[in-house]
Amino acid sequence: MNIKPIKTESDYQDALKRLEYIFDAAPNTADGDELEILGVLIDSYEKVNFPIDLPDPIEAIKFRMEQLDYNNQDLAKIIGLKSRVSEILNKKRKLSIHMIRRLHDVLRIPTDVLVQKY
Repeated sequence: MNIKPIKTESDYQDALKRLEYIFDAAPNTADGDELEILGVLIDSYEKVNFPIDLPDPIEAIKFRMEQLDYNNQDLAKIIGLKSRVSEILNKKRKLSIHMIRRLHDVLRIPTDVLVQKY
């Protein structure tokens, strides 16, 4: 096992190749331990160099509505009046704390997504 920190793109590519090579290693073996360590190192490098932003709150609501086959009337039952739903989905009205809590509880959208500026 020859593990070293991932500092450059070249190091990252080498780590990915090695990870692919030992991907099916059995747990509690030398290769299995190396696989686990490489996974942590690669994950750490990717979080710093390829961060993924949170989605837009309104797009997250629309996406979740699509997943659940909800329409505006369904959403109105969660956050209030149908006219309010239209204003929110068209970004003409901001989400209130009460709405954020309801959306989180009912649609299971993470609050850190819903509290972002848009």
